[in-house]
Amino acid sequence: MCTAATYQTKNTYFGRNLDYNISYGEEVCITPRNFPFTLRSGGSLESHYALIGIAYVPNENGTEYPLYYDAVNEKGVGMAGLNFVDNTFYQDPVDGKDNIASFEFIPWILGQCTNLTEVKTLLSRINLTNVTFSSELPPAELHWLITDSSNASIVVESTAHGLKIYDNPIGILTNNPPFEHQLLQLSNYQHLSAKEPVNNLAPKLSLPAYSRGMGAIGLPGDLSSESRFAKAAFTKLNSLSTSDELSSVNQFFHVLHSVEQQYGCCNLGDDQYEHTLYSSCYNLNEGIFYYTTYHNHQISAINLSKSNLEAAILTHQPIINTEQINYLN
Repeated sequence: MCTAATYQTKNTYFGRNLDYNISYGEEVCITPRNFPFTLRSGGSLESHYALIGIAYVPNENGTEYPLYYDAVNEKGVGMAGLNFVDNTFYQDPVDGKDNIASFEFIPWILGQCTNLTEVKTLLSRINLTNVTFSSELPPAELHWLITDSSNASIVVESTAHGLKIYDNPIGILTNNPPFEHQLLQLSNYQHLSAKEPVNNLAPKLSLPAYSRGMGAIGLPGDLSSESRFAKAAFTKLNSLSTSDELSSVNQFFHVLHSVEQQYGCCNLGDDQYEHTLYSSCYNLNEGIFYYTTYHNHQISAINLSKSNLEAAILTHQPIINTEQINYLN
C-alpha cells in the first residue's frame, strides 16, 4: 500500500511513500531525452522530455528498461503509481487508440507533457493495455496520481467500467477503494480541526480541554488505505512552513512520515511485513529529487538539471539505505 501527496509553498512539491513487504532492487533512475522507449503495441518515443524518479531497471537481453514507480519530468509534471488491487482492469489493444501498456504509462505521459492540460489530451485517446513486460513481471494493478507545477492534480483509474479520470482537489491518493469513494469518506471527518474544540455537545456544561490537540479527536491513525487518506489529507491541509526550500522539503517529508508504516505493524503472514520502503519528494519547479528510506532518515538529493539530459542511455544508482548518523562526540 502507498500514499502520494502534493504540497505547495513558493514551489510545488510532489512525492509518495512506497509501502510494500519486499524490495525489487529499485534505484534512483534518470532517463535522458534520447533514450528510446520502444512501445509494445508499435511505435516508439525516440526523443522526449528527461525523467528522474524511482524505478526497477531490469536488463532484458542486454537492454535496460526503467519500470518507474514514481517520476517527474524536466517540465515539472509528476506521476506516481499506487496499488489498486481488485479494482484495476486493463484492456486488450484496440484500433484507433494509443495502446499503452501499464508499465509504459509513466514514460508515455511524462515524456510528452508539459502540464496537466496536455496530459488530459493524451488521456483522451489512450487505451491502457494488459500487455505484460515479461513472464516474470505481469501488469501491476495500479491507479495513478498526476500533477504539475501549478499544484493541480488528477487521478487516473483503469477499471472494468473504462478509464476514469478525476480532478483531485486535495492532492492526496492512497489505494482502495476507488478515488471517488476515498474523497467521499472525508465527509466523516469534516468536524476535525487543528484548533481547540468547541463544546457543541452541551454548551451549558463546563467541559475542560484537558489536552492540546483535542480538535483532531477522531482522526484515524491505523494503516488502512482509507485511514491513511484521511490522516494525510488532514496533515497536509493543516501543514504550515515557510517558503524556503529547506523548510518546504522538511515539512513535506513530515506529511509523508505521518502515515508511514513501521516494520512489524502490518503482518501479511509467513514472516512478511509491509512497511515504508522509501519516501520521495520532488520539487516540480526546480527539478530536484529528494528521498529517505526506512533505514536511512537522512535526506538525499539529486538535481536533474546537473545530469547529461542529451544522452541516450539510462543512469541509475542504488538507493542509500544505511542510516546516516551525525555523531557529535
